[in-house]
Amino acid sequence: MCGNDYELAFTVETRDGARHVFDSFACAIHRMAPICEHCRVQIIGQGVEVDGHWFCGAHCARAEGKTGIVDKVGSAV
Repeated sequence: MCGNDYELAFTVETRDGARHVFDSFACAIHRMAPICEHCRVQIIGQGVEVDGHWFCGAHCARAEGKTGIVDKVGSAV
């Protein structure tokens, strides 16, 4: 991603077989983290996927009209 030739670089292989070489976790996150479709933040934690759309949490999913989404089972929403 950054074009550095580094002896401790690491490779990440995706489910579709694509391979990416990085020299830092920061570059890997920048390249691979999904982006919340509501607030546009990179999702580094678990996030929420609804019908193939990614959100950083239930609040953003609900703001986009998704229903039945909660961040934590049993919490008051």
